[in-house]
Amino acid sequence: MRPHNGFLSPGVLLTGMLLGGGAPAASGQTISYPPARKSDVVDDYHGTRVPDPYRWLEDSDSPETRAWIDGENQITESYLSQIAERATIRQRLTQLWNYPKYGAPFHKAGRFFFFKNDGLQNQAVLYKQVSLAADAEVLLDPNVLSQDGTVALSTLAVSEDGRLLAYGTSASGSDWEEFRVRDIATARDRSDHLRWIKFSGASWTHDGRGFFYSRYPEAADKALTSVNRFQKVYYHRLGSDQTQDVLVYERPDQPDWGFSAAVTDDGRYLVMNVWLGTDRRNRVYYLDLRSATRPKVTGAVARLLDDFDASYGFIGNDGPVFYFLTDLDAPKKRVIAIDTRQPERARWREIIPQGEDVLEGVQIIHDVFVAHSMHDAHSRLRLFGLDGRFLKDVALPTLGAVASISGERKDDQMFYAFTSFLYPTTIFRYDFTAGTSSVFKAPAIDFDPSGYETSQVFYASKDGTRVPMFVTHKKGIKLDGSNPTYLYGYGGFDISLTPSFSVSLLAWLELGGVYAVPNLRGGGEYGEDWHQAGMHEKKQNVFDDFIAAAEYLIAQGYTTPAKLAIGGGSNGGLLVGAAITQRPELFGAALPAVGVMDMLRFHKFTIGWAWVTEYGSADSAAQFPYLYKYSPLHNLRAGTRYPATLITTADHDDRVVPGHSFKFAATIQAAQAGPKPVLIEIETKAGHGAGKPTSKVIEEQADRWAFLVKNLGMGR
Repeated sequence: MRPHNGFLSPGVLLTGMLLGGGAPAASGQTISYPPARKSDVVDDYHGTRVPDPYRWLEDSDSPETRAWIDGENQITESYLSQIAERATIRQRLTQLWNYPKYGAPFHKAGRFFFFKNDGLQNQAVLYKQVSLAADAEVLLDPNVLSQDGTVALSTLAVSEDGRLLAYGTSASGSDWEEFRVRDIATARDRSDHLRWIKFSGASWTHDGRGFFYSRYPEAADKALTSVNRFQKVYYHRLGSDQTQDVLVYERPDQPDWGFSAAVTDDGRYLVMNVWLGTDRRNRVYYLDLRSATRPKVTGAVARLLDDFDASYGFIGNDGPVFYFLTDLDAPKKRVIAIDTRQPERARWREIIPQGEDVLEGVQIIHDVFVAHSMHDAHSRLRLFGLDGRFLKDVALPTLGAVASISGERKDDQMFYAFTSFLYPTTIFRYDFTAGTSSVFKAPAIDFDPSGYETSQVFYASKDGTRVPMFVTHKKGIKLDGSNPTYLYGYGGFDISLTPSFSVSLLAWLELGGVYAVPNLRGGGEYGEDWHQAGMHEKKQNVFDDFIAAAEYLIAQGYTTPAKLAIGGGSNGGLLVGAAITQRPELFGAALPAVGVMDMLRFHKFTIGWAWVTEYGSADSAAQFPYLYKYSPLHNLRAGTRYPATLITTADHDDRVVPGHSFKFAATIQAAQAGPKPVLIEIETKAGHGAGKPTSKVIEEQADRWAFLVKNLGMGR
């Protein structure tokens, strides 16, 4: 599995002069935007002088920026409040959202644990029960941790004896976490309190006396924007102050390296995944804890895989034999075994070879490999013996995606969540003895999917590459170009867009909308080759794939440019920004969310440096030209008729800092030559999207659909 190391997640696009702002509305504009001062900041990139007049907007807390934020939010709220359909859409979203939602249960030491949201709770609640038939009790309710539901659970780890829960919380959407420890029997917290944690799990030693985790040095100032480096692995002993935590491993000679540490199922080893930014390649080190009952938490760390030549995901072990999911010589991945006593590459054994499908993840449950693979961007579930022998396929209900799998090595059952565009996330129980699946928890929703359908189509991109796309809509629609269509994309970081259920999508479908999701290059749908075809100097392929998807939908009669909206978040926000700067006439509306809009400075904030392995860096004379050529901020041109645009970001986003969206908004507002609005909605007490409370999600999605209803002519 890939580490949680600050990659951009979906949620949830010719060189030109940077434009000024704060001037009177340009010809054709119907909105007077807040004044935005132009400074004379100019940077020299390898001989190319690039103005950055809105550099001051990178400081989210300055009085000038706060005044601009307030002004923009007032204008946006004034515009949205006049859309008659807004209240009805919000009401319908609230109705649709109000149903119980379950996560797949997991268990430890005779107890089961699962998440449930009763319907409109801002955060899902963690429950415990002594058996699947017993009454469930609340173990941890994050809704009581803040009045507005903006504190979310981010990390969970139950001790091997089932007595203690280490858990992390994040506030207002920040990546920063605080760890605490809760007694599971009493549901009360102990005194332990850890801070300055990001991109880390928690993993208990089997004696239950403490856990391993990773943290950064304390941020003295500007914790939401300062660069994150020098992560270290620590061991926290129960009941002690964080200052007494044992330093397990650090690499002061490699400030950009990050570490995720996990104790093996047998308690014997600590396996450390060593990552660099968002590069899929990693290193694997381990520490022999000597004994599961009396572990030694410090000692010589063995550098098992230190060549940084491929991705290696630790699956499990049989004593000194470690199993890995790797893309070494296998872009669609395979499973190998390495005996740590004889770790030479010539002695490695291939257990499950590369196949026609991409291996997304492999776990050991019931002493078999449970392999989740992906075929044309939808899931397959297969079982293999520990010797690699194929056992059987686990039948799935329809074209869709396995969202999660839970189970332990000796379990006789596993649980998996299955979802699709028109198939609400359902929890299945698989019985290994009987070899059958049964529904464990199925939601009841105020929506009849029988009147809608999803199909998978394939289209040719600009260079002839065959790209798949899912299209969902009401049955029997006419392909006469009259259908409002929402095209959503991502295309990056080896992340795959598979079929998934979304309540907000239901409201869009009920409004008569078409929903299209193409599987762009840069993602992981066809393995590492597909990913690399959308990286660095090949990033333009991603934008070409997206634009070709739009042209396909128009050519096939689904829609027309005036009725076509595009959306995406984070790296997908970059995608939308690039698309509207390259082909503004092709779209009627755009919804870029928390986007990476300044491709010349993204690496200067928080974890942004980690994306250099995906994008490249303007610090490089060789990479600067292609970044500058597509950077959305730097390719907005005065006198251009841009589509109606609603930019969304958050003032606490410490993944993609809001300065990206702020500068883009000020620039496009000054550039707009047409009558369409270009607005920005800035959430307060929110971050990059993870852990966002239900109430905020509903409000934000209602605003987006209302904006499209008005600007795609759906309200007439």
